[in-house]
Amino acid sequence: MLITRKKFLQISAGSIAGIALSNLWLPKLLHAANVKNQKGRLPVIWFQAQACSGCPVSFINTEYPGIDEVLIEVITLEFNPVIMGAQGDLAVGIIEDMIKNERGNYILVVDGSIPIHEDGLYCTVGEINEKPVTALEWINKISANSMAVVAVGSCATWGGIPAAPPNPTGAVPASKIIKDKPVINIPGCPPHPDWMVGTIVHVLKYGIPELDSLSRPVMFFGPDKIVHDNCELRQYFDTGIFAKDFGEVGCLYELGCKGPVAHCDVSTRGWNSQVNWCNRSGGPCIGCTEPFFPGGTGSGLYEKLPAAEVPGLEKINANANTIGIALGGAVVAGIGAHAAARIIATKYRQHKEEKNREKGTPYILKEDESEEEK
Repeated sequence: MLITRKKFLQISAGSIAGIALSNLWLPKLLHAANVKNQKGRLPVIWFQAQACSGCPVSFINTEYPGIDEVLIEVITLEFNPVIMGAQGDLAVGIIEDMIKNERGNYILVVDGSIPIHEDGLYCTVGEINEKPVTALEWINKISANSMAVVAVGSCATWGGIPAAPPNPTGAVPASKIIKDKPVINIPGCPPHPDWMVGTIVHVLKYGIPELDSLSRPVMFFGPDKIVHDNCELRQYFDTGIFAKDFGEVGCLYELGCKGPVAHCDVSTRGWNSQVNWCNRSGGPCIGCTEPFFPGGTGSGLYEKLPAAEVPGLEKINANANTIGIALGGAVVAGIGAHAAARIIATKYRQHKEEKNREKGTPYILKEDESEEEK
């Protein structure tokens, strides 16, 4: 992405986090960039605790609008440790100044889980009077003075990987710490940039968006946005073709795909200009937008979820197992003879491949062996 000199100056002038300059230079930058009216832009403190930095990297890769438009016209990103230039006392001073002078006027974005064991000492950010300040302390102080709180990423919304068993640091999501105001959850590992930017813009223009029972914006994670429903591999599930290994043709359900119980619009929105998404690239949905991610049910990323753990999954598992064993007459009749022949051929090929793997010899389709002949 190309950013012109003027846009760079506008981004830098509109946010102290843009570059590591003292306040002395900010008026000159404002004048140089001809930024005269900041009214309507929303100050944001993006605080990072136990996280991998994947969420802010995803955020800055927003395309429509681009990150330059977001930082110039929508928000002022006052603090973000991943992309800001300020450090040390200057960086800590930004947070303190916002808490003191912008009470009730900024959004707190929480990125990463917050450890509570050992009084939070597993994660400290900066020092005040030569004393380390824990993420737990910062979250409590910043959230108390914010107008809204947005938790981005599975770590901030559910606890994520840091909170997975045995969870030695006592990592918890933002909602376990912040009790005096609602927390908008935007899960994902990482979340799609549209989800983050769209939610922040909605808060700026219209207030807190409609949320589901898990405090996720309905416009991105509603009950009608089930990954499985719009997956391009759905036809294989419906006709009983299940891949047993990665790279095989078929539905990825047997390889741990959580699509039937995962809520988000990624299967229609796509990533990287809608070029790709998880299942299209050959990997099963790992359910990163759900509270059970990454291992809350005891199953691995590439193992089927236990039916008892997720409402409605028992029926799905039973259906998958039944279809996987044999194709019923009704299914064959419904998809037509030609399609049925291709399905049977694929099942035969998968059966042969599995048997030959057990013997240590690969099964190779002969050039003169057509699917119909098999």
